[in-house]
Amino acid sequence: MFVLVLVGCGKEAVRQAGGTPAPLNILLVTLDTTRADAIGEATPAFNALAKRGLVFRQAYATVPQTLPSHASMLTGLYPGGHGVHENARRLDASRGVLAEQLKGAGYRTAAFVSAFALARRFGLARGFDVYDDAFSTERSARETTDRALAFLQQKSPGPLFLWVHYYDPHYPYTPPEPYRTRYADRPYLGEVASMDEQLGRLIQAFGAGAIIVVSDHGEGLGEHGEAQHGNLLYQATMHVPLVVSGPGVTNGVSETPVSTRRVFDTIANWAGLTGPNPLGKASDEVVAGEAMKPFLDYGWQPQVMALEGSKKAIFAGQLEVYDVVADPGETRNLATTAELSRDARATLRDYPIPSLESAAAAVPSDEEERRKLASLGYVASDVKPVIRKDAPRPADMAPLFPVLDRASGLFVRGQYAAAIPLLEQIRARDPNNLDAALRLATAHSSLGHEREALAGFEAAQRIAPQSPDVRTYLALHYARGKDWEKAVPMLERIVADSPDRVPALEALIIVRERQQRFEDAITLRQKLYALRAPAPAELVGLGQLGMVTGQTAVAIDAFEKARAAQGPAFRHHLELGVLYMEARRFEDARASLDSVLPANPRYPLALFKRAQVSVLLREPDARARIEAARAHADPHTRELIDRETLFH
Repeated sequence: MFVLVLVGCGKEAVRQAGGTPAPLNILLVTLDTTRADAIGEATPAFNALAKRGLVFRQAYATVPQTLPSHASMLTGLYPGGHGVHENARRLDASRGVLAEQLKGAGYRTAAFVSAFALARRFGLARGFDVYDDAFSTERSARETTDRALAFLQQKSPGPLFLWVHYYDPHYPYTPPEPYRTRYADRPYLGEVASMDEQLGRLIQAFGAGAIIVVSDHGEGLGEHGEAQHGNLLYQATMHVPLVVSGPGVTNGVSETPVSTRRVFDTIANWAGLTGPNPLGKASDEVVAGEAMKPFLDYGWQPQVMALEGSKKAIFAGQLEVYDVVADPGETRNLATTAELSRDARATLRDYPIPSLESAAAAVPSDEEERRKLASLGYVASDVKPVIRKDAPRPADMAPLFPVLDRASGLFVRGQYAAAIPLLEQIRARDPNNLDAALRLATAHSSLGHEREALAGFEAAQRIAPQSPDVRTYLALHYARGKDWEKAVPMLERIVADSPDRVPALEALIIVRERQQRFEDAITLRQKLYALRAPAPAELVGLGQLGMVTGQTAVAIDAFEKARAAQGPAFRHHLELGVLYMEARRFEDARASLDSVLPANPRYPLALFKRAQVSVLLREPDARARIEAARAHADPHTRELIDRETLFH
């Protein structure tokens, strides 16, 4: 028998009759891109949970983007505390996350996420025994639920913390049947309804325990000029559904504004750990929020939110105040008449604005990673913007949001001709947008438009005369063209000043290889791959450089990593076999040379080397292998066979 008390009472949340804490199974479900007002007719599973739980009608995301919002829920911190302000950044390893604490408390921990924006590389996987992100860019709620349910069927001892993330309501809205037909005129709601069906399956399979269902952010759907999310702080993207259910939770509705970051303390308390500010506990804190993407990417005004009672204040160069209960559409700005509390004013004034230097440095440098994020509509700039006193308010630039998104996506995918007119449109509306200026110049450069590219770089230099980004991209322009020698001193200076500037390193490697300074190229490649993961083709290139310079160990390591990454597609078994022979690793050489296919134009050489290995290993069929090499020899290998003393 259990004695139930209110959630938020720490280690007393649930006790067995004998007085010892009973560990709870805990389920956290995060609904991506789900507005608070999307809950209703389309969400019977959520509604059923709400009837037996505590619903928070004024719950707010910390930031309207997937990764930083989840980072807040899993660290208990606002973005200013955990340091992730945009998608495509990484949570620092020094920041503790919820699963680590629960694992330390004896919990089994498992997560099933549905979009690349939450891939393990971004830092939220720490502490999870299972972190299932086995997909390319995204997967449906049904697929994720199927995998989570298969996991739940594997009964194991000990309490469980399970996090399941659904991604479905993202643009473009293409719900499966029957929801496509049922919500033909409201496809976004159809996506929500389809996701809710899977939520019902998950909750039923999970069984008894404590459950939190919450959204990471909403969706603009055209309100305040924002079709999707990430750029503004209005209710459409910041006001989210939140329900808490389980032992010790009093059924009902709370009208108190709460931040979704309090999910962390709530779950910690359920697990018998200390969480000072769980949901359900009375709190008079001002709820804060931010939307820093336009600031970090374009140099526009940073945006901060402070919400207390029914009053919501937004500051982005100028103040806006709304009564979000009486005016949920935020149509009447009360800034000239509303009085804000001292705490609300302090929240707006003291909220930490992120560093542009650290933010730009954290952008992913892996091109495949950028393409995956772009396919989801997420593209972060790697250019430090120009900060100006007269920087525009993001809300005033809302008509430009879809143009920015389309242009960024096209640019990252290498569709430069299609991106150019959009980038020109951005430049006309925001002439000091350094990111757009550099992308426009680079697009022309990539298409071989020399005159337009140089004019574009000159325009970028006028915007930011001292910008290392401008110097870097101009050097890259020269490096890819006939005047590549002009790039050499520029790149050398950039790499000396900023050794971790990945694009400059990549270009200097190309230059060094053109100069046939191969040992320098190897050193630079090793520095580069310490900063970002190399692609398989790059590993092959490093292996070939190692062979040219006689650095056998470097070459073997590179080819082995390429083989592991490419699997059956690896086509350099001959090179690796030769390298193994040089290292006197004859058994490895045998396995590698046996993998060379007859269709390989260098197959005669592979047979010759394999015959050498056979003799060195004293294989019983060595003589037959020598004869096979002789039978398939070309003029080059025939001469080698005739001279080989091992064969006589």
